[in-house]
Amino acid sequence: MQNYFNYFTEIEERFQQRRGSLLMLSTLDWALIETWREAGIPLEAVLRGIDNAFDKYDAKAVRSFGRMRKVNGLAWCAQSVMEAVEQAMEASVGAAPAAGTEAMESGFETERVSRYLEQNSGAIEAATLNPPADAVAIEVAGRLQALAVGLRTEPAQSLEELDRTLSVLEEKMFAALLTSAPDEELVTLREQAARELAPYRSKMQAVQIKQVQQQFLQKRMLEMRKLPRLSLFYMSHG
Repeated sequence: MQNYFNYFTEIEERFQQRRGSLLMLSTLDWALIETWREAGIPLEAVLRGIDNAFDKYDAKAVRSFGRMRKVNGLAWCAQSVMEAVEQAMEASVGAAPAAGTEAMESGFETERVSRYLEQNSGAIEAATLNPPADAVAIEVAGRLQALAVGLRTEPAQSLEELDRTLSVLEEKMFAALLTSAPDEELVTLREQAARELAPYRSKMQAVQIKQVQQQFLQKRMLEMRKLPRLSLFYMSHG
């Protein structure tokens, strides 16, 4: 559970560090990280995969007399990350389980999480949406308010369970957005996702490509409507 809620930030920082320059992650990159998180891939395996990919890149750069093209996307590390996952699984076979459970890191106090839920509820209520997304948005906003109240009443409830509930609510809202979105918008977004994925297809499995495309579509549709992401992963630590 170490760094559970820093999953996105640590991956971004490691990628930027190894690349040697501050490159903001793209929508495609964030979508890829979400597929790793949802698949339960440990943070350590992702970081190891990024390191392995850049170690190979650096070694090749030393041998190359020509100028190598700069790495421009996290998807370039996708194959190496999956290899690191496989190695970790092989190494864990027969290993004894660790004793005890690590405490959830600080920064997710009851009051801060409750305010986060209420802020997202307000943002959803303020959004202008087409039917049937508008009705679903009202339902989701009400559920977030209820969760905030419940968290203050029973602060000991599991943050992981809460985050799973938030993910379900986001998926429900996204399904309604898909139903209400114009065909032209969906075609444009899928074409954009295909273009951005094109350079990395050889490094990714078909199922992973499909997942990233779906995450890309979801993220862009929410951004275009100024709707918040609901997972606790997106809660500011400032």
